Amino acid sequence: MGEYLNRELGFTCLGIRLAGHATRPKDMVRSRWTDWTASVEDGYNLLRGSVDNIYFVGLSMGGALSLLMSTKLDVKGVLTISAPYQLTEEHPAWQIQLYSYFKTYLPKTKGEPGAGWFDKDAYKDHISYPLNPIRSAAELKILLDKMHFALPKVNVPVMLIHSKDDAYVLPENMEKIYAGLVALHASDKTKLYVTGSGHVVTRDAARHQVFEAARDFIRRIDSQS
Repeated sequence: MGEYLNRELGFTCLGIRLAGHATRPKDMVRSRWTDWTASVEDGYNLLRGSVDNIYFVGLSMGGALSLLMSTKLDVKGVLTISAPYQLTEEHPAWQIQLYSYFKTYLPKTKGEPGAGWFDKDAYKDHISYPLNPIRSAAELKILLDKMHFALPKVNVPVMLIHSKDDAYVLPENMEKIYAGLVALHASDKTKLYVTGSGHVVTRDAARHQVFEAARDFIRRIDSQS
């Protein structure tokens, strides 16, 4: 997606690695939600000295981080993809933390790995942790609670994208996020549903539709500068 936006718009695109990600699951267990927000801030500061405007684009938890951090950092707009509003099973963070002392990991899905993907070839090349650390779910719960409080303060244009076929983060999450953006006029917040993709829309079969929607959103906001 970053390569596409660079090619189409000439934008400098930075994909940050969140703390505890892309290494090994035990590193995720040690990460806290503040480590993830610090990762976003680090990436922001890397870009700030070399570009005029910054947009946050986040997939899944990255979408929640983008919304939260847009109220703390100077950005032009936010694009979220497959972002959660709440966990599938709502428990207080302290209960999840307590449970994590007895069980460290849970499977990502109840079905076969990759069952939610429409582009099976893309799934073969997709790299991710095979398990979800329970302790990290508690941190995600805290992060989402922080996002809830931040949503009414978001005052930059937002585009929300979600697949109707996402069985991991259900589509109604997008509606709840949209409803929470009370400070934005209708023209400043946009929803787009796609079909024929699972949770990782940016790599699944509808990815080009998402890329084009992101391009058009950023181009529109940039032209208003």
